[in-house]
Amino acid sequence: MKSKYLDRVTLFLQSGKGGDGSCSFRRESFVPKGGPDGGDGGKGGDVIFRVNKRLFTLNHFRYKHHFKAENGENGKSRKKHGKDGKDVIIDVPPGTVILDKNGNELNELIEGEIVFLRGGRGGRGNVHFKSSVNQAPRRFEKGKEGENEEVILELRLIADVGLVGLPNAGKSTFLKVVTKSNPKIADYPFTTLEPNLGVLTDGVKIVRIADIPGIIEGASEGKGLGNRFLKHISRVNILVFVIDVTTDIEKTYSTLLMELEKYDRKLLKKKRIVLLNKTDLLDGKKINVGEIFKDVKYTFASLINNDTGNIENIILNQMKNNV
Repeated sequence: MKSKYLDRVTLFLQSGKGGDGSCSFRRESFVPKGGPDGGDGGKGGDVIFRVNKRLFTLNHFRYKHHFKAENGENGKSRKKHGKDGKDVIIDVPPGTVILDKNGNELNELIEGEIVFLRGGRGGRGNVHFKSSVNQAPRRFEKGKEGENEEVILELRLIADVGLVGLPNAGKSTFLKVVTKSNPKIADYPFTTLEPNLGVLTDGVKIVRIADIPGIIEGASEGKGLGNRFLKHISRVNILVFVIDVTTDIEKTYSTLLMELEKYDRKLLKKKRIVLLNKTDLLDGKKINVGEIFKDVKYTFASLINNDTGNIENIILNQMKNNV
């Protein structure tokens, strides 16, 4: 039941040290006492985070955790400036959050890039310290040290709709039917071991749907897989509750709401749609869910494999209205 999906890693970062300034004097024929000509040291390289929209996980950090930018070169004679150190650029997927080692949020990366650690400034050469009272200064500056920091990268998927439900409720099947994606599907709990993303579109509006591993009672205390991945639906606008009608529907819905609330109360403020799945197993039995879902505007009862009702259009319309 171990997932290969990596959405949280610890990195050790080091920006480059600035190069030292040079202590040098002009030496040429017929110029026995040339003045100072020590050049400045180069700037140390920066540590830069860059959003790469082609990335969807943090798996590329599985075996690499240390990143160090180049040091600046020392200054040289003849007032030559040392070469600046090369920056180290770290590509991350959209939705990556940078935390300090204590878990405090520092930055959120949606697009573009940020300079996270700046390289040290290069030291000045002795040419800068010549004066009327000191024509041959031996003073120069050392380059400034770079910065170093231990950080945690945490990926939170950027999606518009999040699917929640108990294990084996039919979330992955729903994702496959409405988005034509290809998640792993089987008839046993915890088939989904990692988040899946699919795209629903009407040719104009594009809606990203995230399917996370099933939530079980006690997920907020670390049981099962759901709690680890609940962060991936923290940004969604709509929650679709996929519920197996062969279970105790009221208890299932209550359990899901309770675990969402324990993780983050803000999740309960999101718009909800309920999809009752496996209705073919009812054998004509009627179920009354009016009281259970009185707080839900849209409730669908269908067999996901063959029919998802009008839920795709509802989702698209809700997103067009900027729900």
